[in-house]
Amino acid sequence: MSEAVERLRRGDLVAFPTETVYGLGANALEAKAVAKIFAAKGRPATNPLIVHIAERTEIARIATGLPPVAHALLEAFTPGPLTVVCYRTADVPDIVTAGGETVGVRIPAHPVAQELLRHVGIPIAAPSANRSEEISPTTAQHVADSLGGYVEDLLILDGGQCSVGIESTVIDVTVTPPQILRPGMVTAQDIARIIQEIPALTPAGETSHRFRSPGQMARHYAPKAELVLGRVENLMPQPGDVIVTHKGEASEWGIAHGVQVVVLPEEATLYAQRLYETLRAVDTPAVQRILVETPPQSPEWVAIHDRLRRAATPKADQSVDESARKRDGKE
Repeated sequence: MSEAVERLRRGDLVAFPTETVYGLGANALEAKAVAKIFAAKGRPATNPLIVHIAERTEIARIATGLPPVAHALLEAFTPGPLTVVCYRTADVPDIVTAGGETVGVRIPAHPVAQELLRHVGIPIAAPSANRSEEISPTTAQHVADSLGGYVEDLLILDGGQCSVGIESTVIDVTVTPPQILRPGMVTAQDIARIIQEIPALTPAGETSHRFRSPGQMARHYAPKAELVLGRVENLMPQPGDVIVTHKGEASEWGIAHGVQVVVLPEEATLYAQRLYETLRAVDTPAVQRILVETPPQSPEWVAIHDRLRRAATPKADQSVDESARKRDGKE
């Protein structure tokens, strides 16, 4: 911990656990330090970062003009997996916010993250500790696998497996009604119980040239193998495919087709906890496609649908190629 604090204070990177996923952190108030995050991840400069603090009393350092609804949400859900987007102070460098006027602020609940933030005494900017667009890490080994070849001598604080397993809910409180920019395991219904109104939800794949928060890229959280989302009986498995499902009865069906089947829990919070770990485990060179059974359509599954939908989105160059073929009458 003392080594991590020293590195952050001198402008270096440190990977650390939160309850959602592992983050790649740098001093949020030092532009040169934050630039190292973008370089390590191969992250587009248009994709802003979330700033982490230890407690609510520190928010005035990086955010200003918080409406009463922001304070209500912070009191209800933090420390925890909620990020609040508010107007930034002049102390926050442009690189953190992708040049925008707002900044996402989060107070993580993980004890290792809390200890780090309290000892270092500065706000920490931290996206997920993996290469851009790839599956977020939920263990220290995932971080090493993703970034070991891109960050020399990276210090990783090992806090075990993340308990939530997918990224935080992001809600913009600079608009009325507040708008969910990225769904998470704090649901719209959870938020509505606090603010007495249903927040709006940003459509998937927002096309603005500048995002207001992370998690708005059309393709994200994606394995190297093609991910196909749908009903298992319609996915037509082939040799080299893997099926990921929440239905136990799918195992025999998959075995009958000669493909590996991984069964995740039927309960949303447990499914989310294991999703990224499972996708990483099955994403091997021998696997051609990962066929994922569409989860239930209920409020607690919204964030999981969001992650799977983005993971199933083709790479940009593939989308361009497909559009060109259709335009030229080749398909």
